[in-house]
Amino acid sequence: METTNFKIVSSDSSVDWTGRKVTGAHNGTISIKEGNFILDNGNVKEGNVTINTSSIKILDITDPAANAQFAVHLASDDFFSIEKFPTASFDISSVKEISGNTFYLEGNLTIKDITHVAGFEAVVENNRNAITLSGKLVIDRTKYDIRFRSGNFFKDLGDTLIYNDFELDFNITAEAISEQSKN
Repeated sequence: METTNFKIVSSDSSVDWTGRKVTGAHNGTISIKEGNFILDNGNVKEGNVTINTSSIKILDITDPAANAQFAVHLASDDFFSIEKFPTASFDISSVKEISGNTFYLEGNLTIKDITHVAGFEAVVENNRNAITLSGKLVIDRTKYDIRFRSGNFFKDLGDTLIYNDFELDFNITAEAISEQSKN
């Protein structure tokens, strides 16, 4: 059995986020700080991804003052409490093959030091010395104490309601850093 450790190449990886509200949506990017995947015989067996929460960028608000104000709000305790929690992470605990190179990854998602099991479909392309992993993770923000303008916690929000689910679309590149043979 061949085991290979792949280290995430942050500069070649991207995470796009989308949050929706009654009157529209906001979107942007967030950076991967670090992570890795362990492959056995070419299949993902485990791994982890750490997100740098202070790297969140808003792409849909072009006015610099409004963009900066929104960024400060996302960093606040209403949302991600970035000063207290500078990272979020996903640790893979199980991998199930769906078909070909499509897998269901399940693991522990930690945001604001709160951990819940989460899962999603991912496509994994393996080029021996490098892999790419892409997919979409949908997160219920209220499970992580992000309640600002949630209909679950506040009444009569009207068109100021923010939907609980937000999405992370990711394209991750990782390169092999070591190979070991196991019997």
